[in-house]
Amino acid sequence: METHTLKTAGADLVYDVRGPLPTADGHPPLFMIGQPMDAAGFAALAARFPERTVATYDPRGLGRSTREDGRVDHTPQTQADDVHAVIEALGAGPVEMFASSGGAITALAVVAKYPADVTTLVAHEPPLITLTPDGPAAVRARAGVREAYEKRGRGAGMAAFVAMTSWEGEFTDAYFAQPEADPAAFGIPMEDDGSRDDPLLSDRSWAVSGYQPDTEAIAAAPTRIVIAVGEESENVQTGRTSVATAELLGQRVTVFPSHHGGFCDGEFGYPGKPDEFAHRLREVLDGAS
Repeated sequence: METHTLKTAGADLVYDVRGPLPTADGHPPLFMIGQPMDAAGFAALAARFPERTVATYDPRGLGRSTREDGRVDHTPQTQADDVHAVIEALGAGPVEMFASSGGAITALAVVAKYPADVTTLVAHEPPLITLTPDGPAAVRARAGVREAYEKRGRGAGMAAFVAMTSWEGEFTDAYFAQPEADPAAFGIPMEDDGSRDDPLLSDRSWAVSGYQPDTEAIAAAPTRIVIAVGEESENVQTGRTSVATAELLGQRVTVFPSHHGGFCDGEFGYPGKPDEFAHRLREVLDGAS
């Protein structure tokens, strides 16, 4: 694996390349992106594609990538520009892309603005919360996570986030009538280090989950787009947002093994099924439905 730093006007972007460039197998590079997950989250999945040249990167201001643009928020538009810059730096033409969570939202922005950059996009569980029928309630639930974080720190914020993302069905009055989520119930430490800049729990990534895809530009792009959803996510928020995103683009979701982090091993908590996930991703990239 080779690690590179790409200097742009507003950030130093760190990205990793596993395998040769130009690629040895005739396939385009396989670019894996997330948000707020950085490159480290794709180690297990990348290792299961030894035959491919795989690129991963840290979004600006996250992981190893620093920013000098004077901002602390994360937006799909800015990240799309960064991803485009990395693709150009690879120098191997358009890429195939696996994008998960907020990275899947960034990837849709890439396709809209830079349609020649991506041949096939597998967008895994984009949390576009305003697209679901209960969008206003989902926005309220998101605000509740930030409130818990602001008042009591990361443990309380993470507990609220887990409670929100594991809630089944629409966010009804029953959801908002619940007592505050207890970190101990999820095995989350309660310590508060005083920071309030977590990109997942603060409002710094609200522009990501609140993004409205440019459906006309996406439809006009030559990119083959697959909206993917984990089989365990069917009735929770990211499963419902995946279905809503697919419907917005005039398609149906493609089911993958496991859950929102199904491509990860046990390093990041609840383990997924990276072997089965990689097999399914390989099928889909090869054109299977």
